[in-house]
Amino acid sequence: MTESAYHPAPPDDDRRARRNVVVLVLAQALLGAQMPMIFTIGGLAGQSLATNVCFATLPISLIVMGSMLAATPVSHMMQKYGRRVGFMIGSGAGALGAAVGAYGLYQASFPIFLLGSLITGVYMSAQGFYRFAAADTASEAFRPKAISYVMAGGLAAAVIGPQLIKATSQALVIPFLGAYLTVIAINVVGAGLFFFLDIPKPPVPSEDAPKGRTRWELITTPRIAVAVICAMVSYALMNLVMTSTPLAVVGCGFDEGNAADIVTAHVLAMYIPSFFTGHLIARFGTEKIVATGLVILAGAGAVALQGVDLSNFFVALVLLGIGWNFGFIGATTMLAGAHEPHERGRMQGLNDLLVFGGVTVASLASGGLLNCSGGTAQAGWALVNLAMAPFLVLAGGALIWLALRPDDA
Repeated sequence: MTESAYHPAPPDDDRRARRNVVVLVLAQALLGAQMPMIFTIGGLAGQSLATNVCFATLPISLIVMGSMLAATPVSHMMQKYGRRVGFMIGSGAGALGAAVGAYGLYQASFPIFLLGSLITGVYMSAQGFYRFAAADTASEAFRPKAISYVMAGGLAAAVIGPQLIKATSQALVIPFLGAYLTVIAINVVGAGLFFFLDIPKPPVPSEDAPKGRTRWELITTPRIAVAVICAMVSYALMNLVMTSTPLAVVGCGFDEGNAADIVTAHVLAMYIPSFFTGHLIARFGTEKIVATGLVILAGAGAVALQGVDLSNFFVALVLLGIGWNFGFIGATTMLAGAHEPHERGRMQGLNDLLVFGGVTVASLASGGLLNCSGGTAQAGWALVNLAMAPFLVLAGGALIWLALRPDDA
């Protein structure tokens, strides 16, 4: 099946959009399962390979860095050749990254393992565009629901990924090798879903077509700037805490199975709200939903600071997931409605470059705060959660500033 010519559906006809949402939900569920797998075991595997435990979360940092570096070229490629090409390249990179990571584990080589992590970031970047692809053929009324439903596909990934960890991480003599081999298979099988995607290639602009705003003009548009800030903060803080969670759980005397269960609860909380987040946005507006997400993220940090029992970890990580869902989906919807179709390649790539740049810093800081700042796992975990505060103030202040601006669309 080939991508059709550019004929946008009428506003009242979302049949094409609904079909694409189904494909993207399945991709989010199957291909997306590799992310909770890698984020759960990446730090533990890194801790076993690194000569300095301060760099335990460096593999996860490099995944996010790879995503950041790939965001602009992947977005440009999708703008020129269509979504399908970009998504299939992402799946290929996911398989290659897992293969290199598996070889690094086999050779007990931290540098090779890190290289695999960097390549995996290309898949993570492509996956990040699933949410924008859902909006491409959707009417304005269906757009927030389309984005929300695609994000809800992560619900299945939240169950599949951690269960695959339990089944495969210790299945071979070399710890975690089986999990990385499983990730290769996920990417090979999941890539076939994109043959059923029906998103038109963007039209080739004529010489007299509007060129759109420059990247600087886009990012200095108040509504776009606030959307990007809130997306950065929501995603970076979620990653900051989630990345160090398996290390903190094990460091506080629990086992890998407990860590996997907590990550499962967290990822479920990230995606279950997606079944109604779009409806809430349509009813209350993006700003109120984003603000609610920031408040819930603050609540996650407060619960985590109350203790290191399993119940504290579970409740904190559930709140962290819900807060991310409201904050990130709300910010994505805000951004999707603030630029023109001919600007999407430029703006969406810039957005993900900035978002995953922040996430890269957060994931790298996570391991340092946990292992090398507090002296104990408990003290390090407290520092990780305290680090959320200034960034929540920044995002909240940006939302208030936008609300107080007159004549801001």
